[in-house]
Amino acid sequence: MLDYLKPTALVGTFVYSLLGVAFMVFTFWLIDKLTPGDLWKELIEHRNQAVATVAAGLFIAMAIIIAAAIVG
Repeated sequence: MLDYLKPTALVGTFVYSLLGVAFMVFTFWLIDKLTPGDLWKELIEHRNQAVATVAAGLFIAMAIIIAAAIVG
């Protein structure tokens, strides 16, 4: 009845969550290296709203893809 509370399901969810976050960080790093300029510097130091919007869209898109891959 409550299959999602079993220890194996909880561990699997935790592992997939960590993998998803690691993949999103890696993807941001890769996009940062492939594009001209420094995205992190633009986000943090210059507070560039356009770059923040693009980064947010990237993270949302990656989250949807990762969630679909986990669910099946």
